[in-house]
Amino acid sequence: MGRVNWKELATDLAFDLAGSLLYGAGVYTFALKGGFATGGVSGLALIFNYLWGLPVGAMSLGLNLPLVLLTWRTLGRGFFLKSLRTMVISNLVIDLLFPLFPVYEGSRLLAAGFSGVLMGAGLSLIYMRGSSTGGSDFVIHAAKRKAPHISFGSLSLAIDASIILLGIPAFGDIDAALYGMVSAFALTIVMDKIIYGAGSGKLVLVITTEGQAVSRAIDKAVERGSTLVDVTGSYSGLPRRMVMCACSNNEVFKVRQAAYRVDPGALVMICEASEVFGEGFRAPEVGEKAG
Repeated sequence: MGRVNWKELATDLAFDLAGSLLYGAGVYTFALKGGFATGGVSGLALIFNYLWGLPVGAMSLGLNLPLVLLTWRTLGRGFFLKSLRTMVISNLVIDLLFPLFPVYEGSRLLAAGFSGVLMGAGLSLIYMRGSSTGGSDFVIHAAKRKAPHISFGSLSLAIDASIILLGIPAFGDIDAALYGMVSAFALTIVMDKIIYGAGSGKLVLVITTEGQAVSRAIDKAVERGSTLVDVTGSYSGLPRRMVMCACSNNEVFKVRQAAYRVDPGALVMICEASEVFGEGFRAPEVGEKAG
């Protein structure tokens, strides 16, 4: 058995606590009295709370138990143990901490928006440490490992939509489903921005006859290295150089400007890079050791 990495454990716990506070605020402070169900197991827990007054955290934990038993072998010991710890922390925060504070009882639209934003921010912090709050996450990850061709997004959408639609008979109006969709949309946008947006950038491709000169001009303008690739035009049959440069979003204008200063006839293509790892960008993630 390997030694405990206390620094990693402390970081995981800090992210779990911060993520649980944000997630709990979204669920308890804004969604609880909003009259709508969020997606996932927390949405079912909110419905049970509305109908029978059952505590949200305890219900979430209870609903997660059969999912845990069904999927833990597929998901692996490391992910399972991390997620179990996160589930306990997040549900204790929801049931023991947030009842000490007032809940929002104003506009349902604002409640839906803020619940999605806070839940998305909280889940992002938790996912960034390779953990999960359980629920539909377990089902989706297990399904993906058994059948990799299944679309993660489509499966997640189907599960969340089913639970959100249950809000119509539970809360007694169709607006419950509409507000639930607003919350789910806000959650998705925030998660994409935090998880992918933080490490996003641009990939600039320059087709030119002045490859070395363009590369030096880019280095001088933004201090970014480039990769040179020999290419051939399919129509002209003439040799060219392709300069590939990964840069941040606020550097892309300077890179394009540098390329055109050297070769006004260059073909410049700017592509989205959802995540960029390496020197000058995010540090590459190191996988966990097996065992």
